[in-house]
Amino acid sequence: MRIYRYLLVLLLACHCSVWGQTAEMQNKSADDPLTMLGDEYQNSIPLLQNRFRIDYNVKEVSMVFFRAFGSAPVVLVKPDGSKLFESRISEDIGEWVYSANYDVIKLKNPMPGPWQAMGQILPGSRVMILSEIELHVPSLPKIMFSGEIMKQTGRLTNGGQPIEFKEFRDVVDLSIKFVSSNNPNYDNFGANDVEIATFKDDGRGMDEVPRDGIFTGQYDLTVGDGEWIPVFVVNTPLYNREQYGEKVQVLDNPIHISVDKNKGDRGYHILNIDADRQYVDMNSLLIDGKVRFPNGDVQNFSITDSSAQARQHNITHYEYGIFRVKITVYGNTLDGRNFILDVPEYHFLIEEPELKTIPVGGADAGGNEVGLDNPTATSSIEPSAGEGANDIAEQQTSIWLIVGINLFLLLAGGLILFFIFKPAKNEISQSTKTD
Repeated sequence: MRIYRYLLVLLLACHCSVWGQTAEMQNKSADDPLTMLGDEYQNSIPLLQNRFRIDYNVKEVSMVFFRAFGSAPVVLVKPDGSKLFESRISEDIGEWVYSANYDVIKLKNPMPGPWQAMGQILPGSRVMILSEIELHVPSLPKIMFSGEIMKQTGRLTNGGQPIEFKEFRDVVDLSIKFVSSNNPNYDNFGANDVEIATFKDDGRGMDEVPRDGIFTGQYDLTVGDGEWIPVFVVNTPLYNREQYGEKVQVLDNPIHISVDKNKGDRGYHILNIDADRQYVDMNSLLIDGKVRFPNGDVQNFSITDSSAQARQHNITHYEYGIFRVKITVYGNTLDGRNFILDVPEYHFLIEEPELKTIPVGGADAGGNEVGLDNPTATSSIEPSAGEGANDIAEQQTSIWLIVGINLFLLLAGGLILFFIFKPAKNEISQSTKTD
């Protein structure tokens, strides 16, 4: 009787132990994406002394091995002991792409059972089974502006599971392009595709932390206005994936610039900066800009006043030529969305005024005296043909008079010198005769 009780207790204990291990494995399988490869491709499988197992029902598998930088490609040992080399793989077996620090391998109908990877594989590395790599980003605003600068972050998943490998950023290229919806009601009908951003995890630009698994893209919407379809592109050495987003509308730059030129009543030009009130909250506008003068000087300026009116800035007028204005605008749309706008350069020309002829004397058509006593007055009466001929004759007479005076002075000077040196010559002659 005691023996039966002992066996019953032992059986219950074993049942509880198996149930606990099963529950633990289920929880681990649900929470930990790094599990053994099953019916569907998982995020990755662990490397146990560089060994991994491929299930019998896997028809195709794509793997990534991370290894020491500059080391040779790995060598795969199949369950039957035969080996696969990068230099000997054939198309019927699969594809092999390698770089300085990783190998990407796609195998067709791989042999089921335990495999082994040989090489300088990074400590703690795992075999990544590539299935469906996706870039997850928040939805874009329905309405955006041409010239808008945007920051957007995203994360990568593989088979629906997050990718936690920092080295994986060297394997994929992430970008976004705009494709025209070919809606005939918009100006971008039939327009070409435009790449507007690339996603990086390198800690540069707008990316905050390098290699943290968060990819950051900076949009520079230099595309024309119209209706566009955003397409997220994921490139790997073996295949490309494209994800289509919802349609967005890009409007013309809503910032309008004009200038009131100086007409002599002040010493500056007035730069006016306004916005399309249908989309932009004028009270939120902040402006940072610079003015390049015709002589090359540059003046920076900022406008931070909050007002519902158009902004103004005075540009000093001390040069003639082309003035160039470049501004960046920070503000909110009417629905509260923050935006940064790179406004196209605005330029204007200030021409140098023509010099007007001021008569010496006389009266204008209205009977007003002009001349030295009234230097500000000018005459718009064109000289007649007779007056022009008289002026030419007077100029010729003046020229001949000057020439005659110069000739007279030369002759007079010559005569004076002649009479000065002539007595001296006679004295020398007489002294010679006396001796």
